[in-house]
Amino acid sequence: MQVYQPLHSLRLRPKFHTNVLFSRLVCEIFYPLTQVTNDRFVKKNGQCNVVFNNMEDKPQRYLADIFTTCVDIRWRYLLLIFTTTFLLSWLVFGLIFWGVALAHGDFNLKEGDPRSNVEDGKDEWRPCILHIQGFIGAFLFSIETQTTIGYGFRCVTEECPVAVVTVVVQSIMGCIIDSFMIGTIMAKMVRPKKRAQTLLFSHHAVIALRDGKLCLMWRLGNMRKSHIVEAHVRAQLIKSHVTAEGEYLPLEQTDIDVGYDDGLDRLFLVSPLVVVHEINKNSPLYDLSCSDLLKEDFEIVVILEGMVEATEILWGYRFEPVVFEKSNRYHVDYSRFHKSYEVPSTPRCSARELSQMKGHGRHAFCYENEVALCCGDDEDEENMTEELGSLNVVSDREVKMREDIHLSFKETFVEEQTEQMLCVLDTENQISLDRLQPTLPLYISRESGV
Repeated sequence: MQVYQPLHSLRLRPKFHTNVLFSRLVCEIFYPLTQVTNDRFVKKNGQCNVVFNNMEDKPQRYLADIFTTCVDIRWRYLLLIFTTTFLLSWLVFGLIFWGVALAHGDFNLKEGDPRSNVEDGKDEWRPCILHIQGFIGAFLFSIETQTTIGYGFRCVTEECPVAVVTVVVQSIMGCIIDSFMIGTIMAKMVRPKKRAQTLLFSHHAVIALRDGKLCLMWRLGNMRKSHIVEAHVRAQLIKSHVTAEGEYLPLEQTDIDVGYDDGLDRLFLVSPLVVVHEINKNSPLYDLSCSDLLKEDFEIVVILEGMVEATEILWGYRFEPVVFEKSNRYHVDYSRFHKSYEVPSTPRCSARELSQMKGHGRHAFCYENEVALCCGDDEDEENMTEELGSLNVVSDREVKMREDIHLSFKETFVEEQTEQMLCVLDTENQISLDRLQPTLPLYISRESGV
């Protein structure tokens, strides 16, 4: 089973856009024009932006692992080595055959003229290699021997043991060269770089709330029907760091948990999946807020054994759904694969600040498309009555119901909920409801159908 392990970079370079209509901040991965930044450690195409200098015995070390060297080089150089290797082998053995024939005197006899040693009781004189009259003939014979073309015109006789040994050696060398070159080309062809063309990472990564916790998410999918078995995903954060002793580490690597302990890093990639990193106390992103992200300079490298690639990040966005059920089958719409939508209710604070706010009661934000039906206190009921006064009351029964019940967004970060809650998950209008949340009144009726 072929294991793919492509390497690609998720560069978290922030840039914010201000939309005049909605007055919102979007954290993307650019440098602000006034910010001095470093180049990528891993480029978007998966190539590491690293140059090795002052290496001792570099040619000898690369030649010692010639197979890996040939697999790693560009195709143009590999094809050049392929052609040069065969031409040199044909040329070398052609020179050997030409020297053997020259030493035996095969070129002194015109073709078709026999030599007879009847007086000495010997057989008819025969050349070492039949039908060779010069170097060109010897070179053609070398090609025919190594490639086993077998025209049947030129052949070695029993006259010269050296020529026979040369044929045996060339046959063995030809098999070795064929095996090495074909194996190298096949290994290069089946590398995951080409397989990754049908494996997608979303153009953007997003940060949003999931189950009341800030999460970094990116989506990946497989466009082929052939499945990738035991796909694993890993992520590393790379940034500069100064230790307590003052030592400067330009490329410190920190592991980003994507569910290794729970086995969530193992993916069954039939339909597109969203990889989630929970920004908790153990996360290197725990102290970063949306505004802090604009000032930071770091990079996340995603390694996926089985597939590849990711690029940008958006704060306060979610991915649009791509899997739909239709006609008793599940359909995957890849036109939505890279699309995301804004969730204005996502807090701009860091995960640490969000965790600290959990113990301070309710806060004015909500998560996903959940609403809660609960009983309000006396003060809330008075405010509710004032709002209901502006509505068109159909019946006294409806007014009484609205006075007894108030509908507000569920606060998912509340650890202990003492009030009775009724959660309603609106899966069909998820995107619309997420966008609508900031504009909805605090109290709405049960009959509103939200």
